[in-house]
Amino acid sequence: MFIKPFFKYNKSTGERYSIFKLCESYRLSGGTHHRIIIGFGRLEELATVEQKKLLAVRVEELLVNGGNTLATSNSDELVEKLARQFYIEIKKKKRYDIKQAVAEWETVNMSTLKNKDALEIGAEWLCKQAYDQLNISGFLRQYGWSEDKISLAATHIISRAVYPASELKTVSFIKENSAISEITGIDKCTLTKDMLYGISHSLYAIKSPLEQYLSKRTNELFDLEDKIILYDLTNTYFEGRMKGSKIARFGRSKEKRSDARIVVLAVVINCEGFLKYSNIFEGNMTDCKTLSSVVDVLSDRTSHIRRKPIVVIDAGIATDDNIAMLRRKGYDYMCVSRSTLKEYKADHAATPVQITDKRDQPIELLKVQAIDHDDQFLWVRSCTKAMKENSMNGLLSQRFEEGIQSIQEGIAKKGGTKILNKVYERIGRLKQKYPSIHNYYDITVCDNGNGIATSISCKHKTGEDADKQAGIYFLRTSLKGNDEKTLWSIYNVIREIEYTFRVLKTDLDLRPIYHKTDNAAMAHLHLGILAYWLVATIRYQLKQQGIRSDWREIVRTLNTQKCVTTSVVNIKEQTISIRQCTEPTKEVKKIYDLLKYSYTPFLRKKSVVPPDKISNFNSS
Repeated sequence: MFIKPFFKYNKSTGERYSIFKLCESYRLSGGTHHRIIIGFGRLEELATVEQKKLLAVRVEELLVNGGNTLATSNSDELVEKLARQFYIEIKKKKRYDIKQAVAEWETVNMSTLKNKDALEIGAEWLCKQAYDQLNISGFLRQYGWSEDKISLAATHIISRAVYPASELKTVSFIKENSAISEITGIDKCTLTKDMLYGISHSLYAIKSPLEQYLSKRTNELFDLEDKIILYDLTNTYFEGRMKGSKIARFGRSKEKRSDARIVVLAVVINCEGFLKYSNIFEGNMTDCKTLSSVVDVLSDRTSHIRRKPIVVIDAGIATDDNIAMLRRKGYDYMCVSRSTLKEYKADHAATPVQITDKRDQPIELLKVQAIDHDDQFLWVRSCTKAMKENSMNGLLSQRFEEGIQSIQEGIAKKGGTKILNKVYERIGRLKQKYPSIHNYYDITVCDNGNGIATSISCKHKTGEDADKQAGIYFLRTSLKGNDEKTLWSIYNVIREIEYTFRVLKTDLDLRPIYHKTDNAAMAHLHLGILAYWLVATIRYQLKQQGIRSDWREIVRTLNTQKCVTTSVVNIKEQTISIRQCTEPTKEVKKIYDLLKYSYTPFLRKKSVVPPDKISNFNSS
């Protein structure tokens, strides 16, 4: 058998390309003829002519031996995978008279049976298949990357998804705990942390085109339309001084690390959880100043043709200027109103609608019209939010009253603060500390007429109660003609971006940052984002099948599948070594089946070492 190229020409595009077919020769009276067994297609996965020839040889071996022949230890993993796939297809289509497999029997000494080199492979194999599904390797080949460099990139991205750690710890993980090198084909013996640092920087150098490719790839792969996109920001802090950094700044840390410099990560995702765009801003950048730089790239990163997507943003970004900018550029939007409406009325013909959240707690919705506003507003009252706010208000009220009591004790005791102006200063500082509470209290200070305070009293205002407003907020949107449930469902997809940040910062270890330079820090963040593409690809497909497990739980489940080497000595004193993956558990099989992924990267690898070579090895 041999592989034969066929040259093709696409008249519509003018493209010239080759496809390959597996053929065999046969002789008739008229001469030698060729019979096509199966078409291999373009074989873009195989970079060299030698690999294509090896594929034909390997398929022939499987056909001749009924699929019972094993790969050698130095065989090409990609060639072996393709050969097995084409063998199954030939067998299914009955294109060749395949010899039935014969059981292989050995007489062995069971006391010599050993298991060794047991390494984790389940989560790695799951991520590798998602990596291949996104065809990241094909994209990197278009940029002229070598196969070794592509394998290293795949190894680093998959390792970050499975075991997020520093480059130094990742090297130890690859060498001691994981079978990822057996999937990607890298030589783990020569792997160093500097090689991982280098590939991270190389990937960051093509961040924009790679991100744009992945955005469109997932849209095409899963037939997504990007009708709704979400934009939000988070930040992560540095464990280091970062004095010479241009991006690390002191700012408002979401982790309350006011002592550490931070950097801001902005992301745009669609409602399915796939990234459309990401950017890194200085740590002191405010949320509301970042939107304008993002909007211009949306048309290139989303799949809309006629209609632009609906932009969903949080209250911190929804300034009047940003909303005016979105309106000017033709985008519909949905956000939480930054301020509570004072004057509004129920929309005509609107009636309150009650729904429940994921915890079966009631939420009331009502479309209202605000005076001097063209936008549509949705009045929302959440029982869960009300209970949380009431609890918080009760605690704050208690602390505010304790502060007033402290001022009273200072007035009453000897040596305390009694000067009237100083007392008012203490009251002012207390009001500044509790801005949402002091409005509900009447505070009276009595003095002796000589600038000395004699007492202070604090009473709750009658008819005014913070509890009445608890749990109420307003959604603001440019969308008109939609009912309350539709508007709520559009806004509620913002929960997806909250999960995205949780995966990035916790599951993929983007916080804190230990790198000491800006370039290294940005390459670190970008690597985590690339790992997130694998996570999102896997979780989206599982969610379509009703499986909503978080990423850590998926990794824990898949880590039950190992790759192990079993060796035993036979009757001829030969040592037989078999390298194979363990049978996946019921839960692991379920995940593979739902994703339509294969169970193992290879069936088994067998080697036989004669006794003379064993003795020579031992004597040396």
